[in-house]
Amino acid sequence: MNTIDRRSVLATGALALAGAASRSDRAEAEGAAKPIFSVPAITIPIAGEEGVFPVRRIYCIGRNYAAHAIERGSDPTREQPFFFQKPTDAIQYVALGSVAEHPYPSLTKNYHHEVELVAALKSGGINISPEHALEHVYGYTVGLDMTRRDLQNGMAAEKKPWEIGKSFDHAAVLGPIHPAAKTGHLAKGAISLAVNGAVRQNSDLDKMIWSVAEQIAKLSEAFELKAGDIIYSGTPENVGPVVKGDVLLCKIEGLPDMSIRIT
Repeated sequence: MNTIDRRSVLATGALALAGAASRSDRAEAEGAAKPIFSVPAITIPIAGEEGVFPVRRIYCIGRNYAAHAIERGSDPTREQPFFFQKPTDAIQYVALGSVAEHPYPSLTKNYHHEVELVAALKSGGINISPEHALEHVYGYTVGLDMTRRDLQNGMAAEKKPWEIGKSFDHAAVLGPIHPAAKTGHLAKGAISLAVNGAVRQNSDLDKMIWSVAEQIAKLSEAFELKAGDIIYSGTPENVGPVVKGDVLLCKIEGLPDMSIRIT
């Protein structure tokens, strides 16, 4: 029978420990691996605050005002809402009191404006009830869901996804976030958009088919909402085309105005 002396046992143990240490070092090194390049974080300034609002996802609801649903050829009754997303780096921030230069995008000859109230979430969850949904809202801002309408319509006619009409560079225009603790929750109030001083869109937030609270509840049935999500809550009727040189002025009662110039 073979015998194992004490020296062999110690040597074997040392080798095992060395192997374990080596594996641990590799795992630690892999865990601390550095990205090969940096991707900027997307944030939105907060009015009156030093901190910024980090953006996780952008959700948008479609055809959420009855008159707009009709002009887009849809049924204005309270059918189930539908949503789409924009990439976070589609955000173009517009500082208070400025007129930001907004580049006319490629590929389109029918570029449309859509003024919207934007809600920014500080928390989230799944299956949130409408009664508790506004507890997750950090604040609000004015937004523009800019749209390459010809591309959107073309894809829709072919029953294909229409992200190309909605999800492009600078397609999500917005101003600074205003905390709901200061503004209150905006469920009613005038919303309008003027082009070169002529009012085109003019409605009231209370004409939304689905309120912000209901949108949050419906979204949370399909996605786990989290802090950093923002929601474009739909646009009123009379969306229309803009061309280079046009100045757009967006107004929502209870929030500062926002303006861009198409370049």
